[in-house]
Amino acid sequence: MSRTRRAPQARRAPPPGRDPEPRALAAVVEALRHYVRDVRLHEPLWRHVTLRVGGPADVLVVPHSADELRAAARVLFGQGVPFVVLGQGSNVLIADGGVRGVVVKVGKGVDRVRWDGEAVTVEAGYGLPRLAQEAARRGLAGLEFAAGIPGSVGGGVVMNAGAHGHQLAEVLDAARVVTPEGEEVLTRDALGFAYRTSVLQQRPAVVVEATLRLRPADPREVRARLDAWLAQRNATQPIGPPSSGCIFRNPEGDHAGRLIDAAGLKGLSVGDAVVSEVHANYIVNRGAARAADVLALVEQVRARVRERFGRELELEVKLLGDFGAGAPGAPGVPRAPGSGPREPGRVPGGGPEASP
Repeated sequence: MSRTRRAPQARRAPPPGRDPEPRALAAVVEALRHYVRDVRLHEPLWRHVTLRVGGPADVLVVPHSADELRAAARVLFGQGVPFVVLGQGSNVLIADGGVRGVVVKVGKGVDRVRWDGEAVTVEAGYGLPRLAQEAARRGLAGLEFAAGIPGSVGGGVVMNAGAHGHQLAEVLDAARVVTPEGEEVLTRDALGFAYRTSVLQQRPAVVVEATLRLRPADPREVRARLDAWLAQRNATQPIGPPSSGCIFRNPEGDHAGRLIDAAGLKGLSVGDAVVSEVHANYIVNRGAARAADVLALVEQVRARVRERFGRELELEVKLLGDFGAGAPGAPGVPRAPGSGPREPGRVPGGGPEASP
């Protein structure tokens, strides 16, 4: 009978610095393989994101249980190694050169769920659409809005995922996270939710599970509302071609998609990156788009909207990897809020957001 080794206690990660040296990274890989079965070197990340764009990760860690996720987080925090977390891979743009350090992919295996009356405790890798469908089947209301969000619970917590005027903060009771100091439970108030953000975008923490509290309702009414919102979403947002969800945050009092459409930018392209003809706040991949194409298109759209309307569009999609000093969200230039952390141990969560 095999025994699971206990991961070392995490110590506080050091201040931001250079990418890890190969020797140091090799030691981290060795430590990770004591606790996690699936650790891959130089794994292409385009395989793991919805836009199908991006270079390799130095190291990709794929936990197959919540215990493996906890252990990986403790090792990484303890070693002070830069790492980011991906959920289902939407709401991110991976650099063509990939991501230095470690990427943790949270999904299958980290997806157990426990129902207890109106409450549900669900692990970070569980899909939001699947959870919304199961809640509707049980006659529990409050998650119908999430049926069309292509992301995981963990990413949803980090991003405060939302659609149709609703957001996860409305139903979330608490989240269990691993931090450099250990494991803790953060209440809804402690998570500091706001529009498409939470305190987890500013502090180093890995979501392990979340507890939601829903409302009992007639299953037929819940199903009808879920189906109506899902049909609306499918009719107004691109279905099929790879995308990362909405590229820009909605500016106050307006919608990014409306501004981009009014500027006449649907169909604008750089390489195989194209502004969607269906929803102007989506950039889709026609087949061979590069991250550089997407970013160049982003800058063209921002410039045209700024010139036409005097409005500044801020990125909602997260930039992961080295995009150079000229990229929005890159070191040395103002970052769009939520455009993705760079420091060791900061984990953006690979948010699921494809906001309306």
